[in-house]
Amino acid sequence: MTIFAKILAGDLPADKVYEDDQVLAFRDINPAAPTHVLVIPKKEIDRIENMAPEDEGLIGHMVYVATQVAKK
Repeated sequence: MTIFAKILAGDLPADKVYEDDQVLAFRDINPAAPTHVLVIPKKEIDRIENMAPEDEGLIGHMVYVATQVAKK
């Protein structure tokens, strides 16, 4: 199980800044910048090259959420 799967399962804590039925956005515990938020899909996609055609909307949603979180 990946660290992201553990966060999604609630096994590891996360400082959530946004969540919906498709994605979770949370503050990085080891930030590389003063504000560093990760946006992850709730659907497991192990590698970008293993994305399915039906994941296109999910990836677009992740980008949209990232821009909205960045604006805040």
